[in-house]
Amino acid sequence: MTVDSSQSGRLRPPGDTLAGLLASLRQLGVVPGAAKTLAGTASEAAATLRDTILAEEPAFRASGNPDLLPEVGRHVAAQTVSLRRLFAGGAPDDLAFVRELARMLAEQHFPLEAFLHSYRIGHRVLSRWLRDAALAMRPKRADEAISAVADFAIAYTEAISTVATSEYVAHTRRVAEAAGDRKTELLSLLLAGYDESDPRVAQILKRSGYLEQRQTYSVAVVQSVHPAEMASSARAERIVAALADLIAPTSIRLLVGMREQLVVAVLSARRRQSGWTAPQAILTERLLPRLQLLGPAVLVGLSSDHPSTAFVPKAFTEASVALSLAHVGNRVVRFSDLPLRDLLILHGKPHIQATLPAWAGVLRLADDKAGGALVETLQAFAASDMNVQAAARHLRRHPNTITARLNRIKELTGRDGHRYHELGELLLAAACWKS
Repeated sequence: MTVDSSQSGRLRPPGDTLAGLLASLRQLGVVPGAAKTLAGTASEAAATLRDTILAEEPAFRASGNPDLLPEVGRHVAAQTVSLRRLFAGGAPDDLAFVRELARMLAEQHFPLEAFLHSYRIGHRVLSRWLRDAALAMRPKRADEAISAVADFAIAYTEAISTVATSEYVAHTRRVAEAAGDRKTELLSLLLAGYDESDPRVAQILKRSGYLEQRQTYSVAVVQSVHPAEMASSARAERIVAALADLIAPTSIRLLVGMREQLVVAVLSARRRQSGWTAPQAILTERLLPRLQLLGPAVLVGLSSDHPSTAFVPKAFTEASVALSLAHVGNRVVRFSDLPLRDLLILHGKPHIQATLPAWAGVLRLADDKAGGALVETLQAFAASDMNVQAAARHLRRHPNTITARLNRIKELTGRDGHRYHELGELLLAAACWKS
């Protein structure tokens, strides 16, 4: 958009500005008189414009796209055609040739700044071309004609730059949204499971490279130490970006997104190059040290390794279970490292809590009054292989204190902590109310 100074700074479309300047050129006799001269020198101007852009903007030469340089040639030729049409008396149009190139460059992630720089370079060439054509007519008011042509060249460059920027940004946004939609669909498909006989699903997975052979899959689930923070999209995006940065230097493939206010990542890597080569390192062993680098503000649950995408739903369940057992003292938890006891408590706790025996309630009350000392003693006694002396050293208490506490627990519950099975029962009961 350009500013119309005659209307107190109100904005008006570039086409209106060009039309006004063309009207001035018509009054000076430049339009349509210069059109014939422009037609005779158009090929030379287009060649000069192309060579100047390629010489002064290295991004075009550095591009690996074989179609880019021919497209630049076609584009500069289209510019000269557009200008000849305007100087022949035509009205400003929607500059479709600019939009077409902008879409192509956006799809190729060509730098927008380099694209716009080419227009600034081209302004010098095109303004001279238009000026020379105007002077060739020997206008009576030559100074006014030169000034009007210069104003028009500036406005024309602004117009094509504005259209190019608008189309480039809009197309980039459309491409990003489409890619995001495909990624979301793929992530949902993998996590929820799919019907292997569905040809549409098979096509999506194949196109995305998720039906390749000899791949290993794992799922990581990440959340902030403070779960409420995950309601902030900015916080979630920072976790996604940090995860992507950590995985980027590796050969591990990452598909990451949001699900139920959790950052969920499906990770995959080649298990082996062929049936004749040695298998690669376990995927989760490669991931663990990297996930530790996410920092102390997040908790991570990591599944076991699985041999195909069909196991991704199971891996997601495993990672979710591992996340539920992560804490600030153990931030990254791998499902395969979880003790069976922890899994039994996790899955059985809701049912057991409703039917805990009466003695468990008595022990809980007594432990609360003792500041947690009774259960702490049971845990230390078990960790010390039921050795009173070792438990006493661990708790920095006299052995008689340990014995007295165990006797007290027996009086309260009827369970003797010196007996293996009864000690296990006491610990399980305590875990059900403490975990």
